[in-house]
Amino acid sequence: MTPQGPSDLDTCLEDWESDKNCFEPIEENEEEEEEEDPGIPPVTITDLVRFAPAGSVLTGEPNNVGVAGLPTNFVTAASTQTVAGELFGFPLSVRFTPVAYDFIYGDGATSTSTTGGASWVDLAQAQFTPTDTSHAYRERGTYIAQVNVRYSAEVDFGTGWFPVAGQVTANGAPQEIRIFEAHTALVAFTCAEAPHSPGC
Repeated sequence: MTPQGPSDLDTCLEDWESDKNCFEPIEENEEEEEEEDPGIPPVTITDLVRFAPAGSVLTGEPNNVGVAGLPTNFVTAASTQTVAGELFGFPLSVRFTPVAYDFIYGDGATSTSTTGGASWVDLAQAQFTPTDTSHAYRERGTYIAQVNVRYSAEVDFGTGWFPVAGQVTANGAPQEIRIFEAHTALVAFTCAEAPHSPGC
């Protein structure tokens, strides 16, 4: 047999005092696979539509009737609401806050307010005076009015509240508003004195 020469390791050990490194670190051939974090997918306002509050009820003062040419005061109520549910397989809470009220009066006119309005009594105003949410119909008739409330949204998956871009709209139920004409007449007697006089 032909004698074999010293191995690289033997040569290295013979020159131990040198700066040679006789043992090389073991290199892993396969990189460790990082565990995938399932995470929560980004939430969009479209994802939250099914959690939206119910539409608000609209009231026209007084008693859903009005007089042509005079203001009818419209009032609705909406408040911040929190709804619990599940999204993408994760439990969550959704908080809706009203930010705008879109009034549709039924005669082609619309307006937007940051509040749902207030009654004449709460405003300490006389009936048929203008308010921020009132509307004057030009002609007598029956009109279908409604209010759609727009909400901003925040979500909480158990780690704190985060805002979601956009708004969710809750459409209100149609409300029938009857508008009448008012006529006045000068008479010589009061209605108590002459009950069948014009205007009595």
